[in-house]
Amino acid sequence: MDLGLTGRTAVVCASTSGLGEATARALAAEGARVVVSGRRTERAEAIAAELDDAVAVGVDLTDPDGPDRLVAAAGEVDVLVLNSGGPPPSVAADVDADQIRDALVPLLLAQQRLVSLVLPGMRARGWGRILGVGSTGVVAPIPGLALSNIGRAALGGYLKTLATEVAADGVTVNLLLPGRIATARTESIDAATAEREGIDVAAAQARATSQIPARRYGRAEEFGAVATFLCSDAASFVTGTATRCDGGQVPSL
Repeated sequence: MDLGLTGRTAVVCASTSGLGEATARALAAEGARVVVSGRRTERAEAIAAELDDAVAVGVDLTDPDGPDRLVAAAGEVDVLVLNSGGPPPSVAADVDADQIRDALVPLLLAQQRLVSLVLPGMRARGWGRILGVGSTGVVAPIPGLALSNIGRAALGGYLKTLATEVAADGVTVNLLLPGRIATARTESIDAATAEREGIDVAAAQARATSQIPARRYGRAEEFGAVATFLCSDAASFVTGTATRCDGGQVPSL
């Protein structure tokens, strides 16, 4: 299948590791010009050097001018993959307003700014792809991740609303929800669970795996493949959706 991504410029936020890196590599494999970005400039440069057509931008998107600098370095953007690290584990009864504000900066505010910068060009050209990387916590809040549940649900509401406004202009807007994918972020969540419950990490991982019908954690490459399809020309009639990549873990349709 020709995904129609050859020559398209794709900005992938937080693509120096994990799901972002896997998505950047998958897009590059389909011929996209990829902008690898993240706080670790050297790591971004190393990944970009391994791809056929890529540039690296070292940037912290929580800085007030971070989104503007990223888009300025990228040029004309066809594909925008909104991705960010998650806030620390938390329980809803204990979070305060300052913590919520801090969580919303990377999970919603910086991402909305990025959209506002690239959307006019996408609409003018009649083609664009905006994909938010969320979490299954958007549809089934995850215990112990209150701040993540709050911020990612807010992003989902924004993107769903946006999708209805720009679909007629050839711009699709979707959300991709990873379940337990084998990344450093998941390792940190498992470690936090083990510490909170007084069990070892292996036990926490075994319990989590038992709750996944596929009976394993996902691979970042599997997530990147789904993300790339949703960013492709082939997915031009898919918009306003929240697609799960979770091995069947969420028990609802």
